[in-house]
Order: sequence, then C-alpha cells, then structure tokens
Amino acid sequence: MLLALAACTQAPTGLRDVHQRGQLRVVTLNQATTYYLGAQGALGQEYRLARAFADSLGVQLVILPARDAEAMRDLLAEGGADVAAAQISASPEWKRVGIATNVYGEIPQLVIQRRGSTRPPNIAGLRGARIVVRAGSPQLALLHEIRGNGEPYLAWTELSPEQADPLDWVSTGDADFAIIDSHEFNFARHLYPDVVVAFQLPDPRPVQWFVRRDGLDLRDAANRFFDDSRRSGLLDRIEHESTAESTDFEYLEARRFQQDVAQRLPVLKPYFEEAAQRSGLDWRLLAAVGYQESKWQSDAVSQNGAQGIMMLTADTAGTVGVQDRADPRQNIVGGAQYLAQVVQTIPERIPEPDRTWLALASYNVGYGHLEDARVLTQLQGRNPDSWNDVRQFLPRLAEAQWYTRAKRGYARGWEPVKFVEQVRGFLAVLEWADAGSAAPPLEKPAQ
Repeated sequence: MLLALAACTQAPTGLRDVHQRGQLRVVTLNQATTYYLGAQGALGQEYRLARAFADSLGVQLVILPARDAEAMRDLLAEGGADVAAAQISASPEWKRVGIATNVYGEIPQLVIQRRGSTRPPNIAGLRGARIVVRAGSPQLALLHEIRGNGEPYLAWTELSPEQADPLDWVSTGDADFAIIDSHEFNFARHLYPDVVVAFQLPDPRPVQWFVRRDGLDLRDAANRFFDDSRRSGLLDRIEHESTAESTDFEYLEARRFQQDVAQRLPVLKPYFEEAAQRSGLDWRLLAAVGYQESKWQSDAVSQNGAQGIMMLTADTAGTVGVQDRADPRQNIVGGAQYLAQVVQTIPERIPEPDRTWLALASYNVGYGHLEDARVLTQLQGRNPDSWNDVRQFLPRLAEAQWYTRAKRGYARGWEPVKFVEQVRGFLAVLEWADAGSAAPPLEKPAQ
C-alpha cells in the first residue's frame, strides 16, 4: 500500500504531466516558417510537426506564440510550455533552459544579393561588403562562427526587430548582402523580386526542439516521433507542404505584385476586411482572388463583360445586390458574398484546405464542371474530395474522350487549375507579409 501511495504521489515528469493534463503546450514564434494563422487555419512547418506529435501522444495541441526567442526561453524555463519549437539551433542560451531533442532537419543558409550584382564565389568574397543580419538570429551566431574559423575581417550590421527586413536593405541598395534561411527566402522573395541568391553557405543549419528541464521522457518521446516520421516519410511531406505554400512567380509578375501590394492594397484593404467580416472568409483569401481576377483594378473588364476587382458579371452582381460594379467597395463586398455562396455548395465533409481549393475551382469554372471532374476522379479510383487528385482530372474535361462522357460536356479544365494555384501563390505571400503584424490569440486546434 505504501508503494502504491508513493507511486500515486510521485512528482509528474514531462511526459506524464502532458498525459495527465491532456495537452501538449508548444511555444513558438509567429512567423511564416514556424506558425501563423492562414486563411484556412493554422499553418507553418513547426505547427504541422507539433500537431502530428500531439496526435501521436493522443493529447490536444496548445500553441503559445511568443514575441521572440528570449520570451520562448523564459516560458520554457518557468514551466509554462512543454516544448519550444521554432526551428531552433542549439546554443548556450537554449541549453541553460531546456533539453535538446535530436536534430530533425537541416536548413540551407543563403547569401542574398541584389539582382544584377556581381556574384562572389564564396564567403571570402564578402570581405569589406555591407552585410546585414537580424540581431539575435541563428544567422548571427553563424557569422560569429565563420569569423572565428578563418575570416577575421568579416563584418556586418545587426538589425533590430524594429528595423526593416534584411532583404529590404539589400533590395533598396542599403546593404550588399543578407544572410537568411532558405525556408524564409522561399516566402519573402516574392515581395523582394530584385534580390537573388548569391551562393549557399557550405554547412546547413541543424534544427531541433527543446523540452522542459524535467522532460527527459518527453525528449525521448519526441525523438521516437522524429525517427518514426523520418521512416514513414512524414517529415519530408510536412517540409514539402510548408515550402509548397509559396509557388514560383515570374520576375515581372513578382515585381508588379510587389508594387501593387505597396500602392494598391493599402487603399483596398479596408474593403477586403469589411467583406471578410460579412462573408466569414479570410480577407487575405479575398485579396488573393481579387488580385488574380483583376490585379486589384476597378476598371478591369474581361471578354465576357465581367468588371472590377473580383470581376463580377452583370448577372452575378445582380444576385448579390451590387448596383455599381465600378465601385471598389461594392464590388469587393459583393464578390466576397458570391464566393461565400460557392463555398457553401462544397460538401461540408471535405476538410480544409481542400474545401476552399475546390470552391475556388468552382468559382472559376462552375460547380457543374467541378462535379464532372470529381466524378471522373472517383471513376479512376482517386479521391474526389482531394484537390491534389481532382486537379489532375480537371484538364481532361477539354479532351474529347473524357468530356463526351461528362454530364456538362466540354470545359477548359486547365484554367481552374491555374486559377487555384495562382491564388494560392498570392495568398501565401499575403499571409507571410501579414504573419507578424499582430500576435494571434492562444490557439487550441481540435485534435
């Protein structure tokens, strides 16, 4: 009895505490490469990893966004978080507050320069150059290491959080080079089309999690999760999903998008936000649709008579109560109402984000043609509720051997595929740009 009582009163370890609480508390940073709130809910590579780990433990995930790495360390040291996950590279500061897991990935480190500049062959070519790096970042620690290993004349400027992004310094010519993670560059390059990769540093940056100091068993559970996820391919899939959220743009397209984000979007943003409140859709999704439709121009007109920012036809405008399609506020609010109606036609059983991508395809090509493609998808043994599967069969609606068997006949099925992918690209950039504008509330996604 005494032994049983002792077992019942034993102080909980990290893993036991997580199971007793039924929650895994993960502190992270609110940024595009780790965790942010997108149009379809929480996104980011660390969020996806943490959610999968919580699922493997059979507990609920609780995300705790912190303002910076120091705040993350404070919360972990105080016991307010079980795990710190923000693509962390081990440092003395982290080792003082927690226990490191095994390395689960490596991130290439890029040297970025202005487009058209002479490319240096290696790190020695940066001597005497104006280099910028974020203060307190892993890249700063990397520069110190490089300088101590044979480049004593290497110098740089540390940028505080209040200063502009390092890529902005390079884009405007205020700096010659910036050092950043490749994951961050995948998102940021669309807003800075005048910067390119000069070269990649020889050694990628290893990343890992840190668990609370009494969490040896939690550390071991995380290591088993990483090993299992590597064998099953989950780690590779999560990384692919995270980097695929930002698609490639041509240079001229990216340059125009950058200008329009700076000049047109501030004027239209209040209308997108109002439309979002009325429709229940994310304002960034509406803005991405509007940009794909009209490049945010009120006077844009298509061959079929559609007009304005979200390109409403006269019939569609009438159904949503828009009297003046040239009025940007009316047009955006009406377009959002129409898109919300389209979303409602997609079966509720389909989870996000597939439901939104299918709705966008329907918005572009029509619900009937989308249904034809979904039927064709199912007939071929694929999942009609998966956008990745349906997108492969939509273009076949333009082939006689397929559209003659479809209920609604011929459709230019490649157009909705391109439409959705373009919208997703614009959306990813808008989400990235908006990710750190305000700290999101404590989020408890459903298990």
